[in-house]
Amino acid sequence: MTKFTNVLSAAAVSLALATGLGGTAQAAGGGPQPPMHEWSFNGLFGTFDRSALQRGYRVYKEVCAACHGLKYIAFRNLVDIGFTEAEAKALAEEFEVAGDPDEFGDPTTRTAKLSDTFPDPFPNPQAARAANGGALPPDLTLMTKAREYGPDYLRGLLIGYTDAPADFELAPGMNYNAYFSGHQIAMAPPLSDDLVEYGDGTEATVEQMAEDVTTFLHWAANPELERRHQLGFQVMIFLILLTGLFWVVKQRVWRKLDH
Repeated sequence: MTKFTNVLSAAAVSLALATGLGGTAQAAGGGPQPPMHEWSFNGLFGTFDRSALQRGYRVYKEVCAACHGLKYIAFRNLVDIGFTEAEAKALAEEFEVAGDPDEFGDPTTRTAKLSDTFPDPFPNPQAARAANGGALPPDLTLMTKAREYGPDYLRGLLIGYTDAPADFELAPGMNYNAYFSGHQIAMAPPLSDDLVEYGDGTEATVEQMAEDVTTFLHWAANPELERRHQLGFQVMIFLILLTGLFWVVKQRVWRKLDH
C-alpha cells in the first residue's frame, strides 16, 4: 500500500501544479479589493475567449503600447489567440524594433518579424521617466501575476478612475483611483468610451475595453493556462481510474485472507 500512497501523492501534486489550485503568486498590494468579475478562464475547465483576446490586443496596441511593453511575448504567439500566421505577421510589421548597427556603428531600426518580442516603447528607463513626469511605466507581461487580486485588480484599476472625495487631498499631477493603493496614481485615465473601434462590432465602452485588455494581458502572463487545465483534467481521470484499479486489487487480495 505504500507504493499506492506514493503514487496518489505524486498525482495529487501534479494535479495541483497542472490546474493552479495552489493559486498564483501575488505581490502584496495593500490596496482596496476591486470588484470580483466572472472570467471565462477561471476554474478547472476555464478557457480564453478568442474574441475577447483579439479585442484586448487591439486595446493594448492602440492604447497601452504607447507607454507599456510586453517583453516576454513574441509576435508569433499571437497565432495562439486566433490570428492566422499571415495576420500575426502583418501585426508584427506595424512595429519597429532595434536592428543591427550600421557601418558606422550607429543604431538602426527595422520592421518587426514573427520571431521578435514586443518592443519597449522607450529606449531606456530614463527616457520613460522623462516622458511620464518621473513615473516609470511597468512592463505589462506579468502584471496580472504581480498584483494582488490578479486580473480583478487590473480591470478594477482601469474602471476605477473617478473624482476625488471632497475631503481627499490629491497631489498635483495625480489622479484619483478607487482601487489603486493610496488612491493616487500618476497615470491619467487611459480609457474612454469609443476610444477604439472593434472589428466585430462590439461596443467599445470603458468596461468592455477594460475586460478585453485584462483578458489579453492575463493570457500574456499565462499563455500555458489552457494546456495546464487540460493536463489537470487528464490527471483527475487518471486518479479516478487508478483509485478504481487499486480498489479492485484490494478486494481480490483481501478476500483470500482469513479474517
